[in-house]
Amino acid sequence: MRAPTMSIVAALAVLAVLTAAGCSARPGGADQTAGTHGSTPGSAGYRDLPTSGIPDYQLGGGSTPPAGVTVVERDSTDRPAAGTYGICYVNGFQTQPDATAAWERDHPEALLRTTAGKPVSDPGWPHEVLLDTRSAGTRATIARVLGADVTRCADRGFDAVEFDNLDSWTRSGGRLTRAGNTALAALLVETAHRAGLAAGQKNTPQLGSAGRTRIGFDFVVAEECVQYDECGAYTAAYGDRVLDVEYADTLERDWSAVCALPDRPRMTILRDRDLVPAGDPGHVFRHC
Repeated sequence: MRAPTMSIVAALAVLAVLTAAGCSARPGGADQTAGTHGSTPGSAGYRDLPTSGIPDYQLGGGSTPPAGVTVVERDSTDRPAAGTYGICYVNGFQTQPDATAAWERDHPEALLRTTAGKPVSDPGWPHEVLLDTRSAGTRATIARVLGADVTRCADRGFDAVEFDNLDSWTRSGGRLTRAGNTALAALLVETAHRAGLAAGQKNTPQLGSAGRTRIGFDFVVAEECVQYDECGAYTAAYGDRVLDVEYADTLERDWSAVCALPDRPRMTILRDRDLVPAGDPGHVFRHC
């Protein structure tokens, strides 16, 4: 889900500092679909995101991919599209609306709360409660609970998982910190790699190359990086392993002009904001 992020200028400034400190960016290079890039000793091998192809982003419901599509992302409750590189969506930093009650019942300590004890909802998605990443104990609980979703993704045959709302600290009213969120991200990446899945960073250009070199993410799923002039922060860190989704209701450029941009990610698509399945009157899908 798209949330406000810092400007590309600030993101690139962070990237420059990290690079000067010795963090090198992964080059684009040739497609390596078979990987054994686990972030921890003994982690399982996994297939890395291809560096070219046509992606689709089907979080609003799975449907037969358009002709030529080679990468498809779907929700963890769905199944991968046959014959494609499958990315599984998991909300890693706040609750899914239909799972909030279960978190409150089984793991109330993992929900972020006000001083009065009220759960803190995301301002943009009021039915989703932020997960509390401030302590090692709650981070371990969150990673353990979400591990079941990651295992389901692997068991169903997905190749990778992306963890949404990494930047929830920016919408927490100052309660959460970047350090807490990135510490949880490292646990989630480790969980994905041990399950044999590549792990995707979601948005958050302000991480610069640290998302790859320090946390261990393998690729990025970016929303509206053309619209917000953020693509360079991702491609500098991940090369061609960047999947960009632009939205038809906010894109301020003609689609042909987007595809002509020399610095856009190779895998850039246009979708409707609600990501409805093909056949729905609101469905939009275009690719470069």
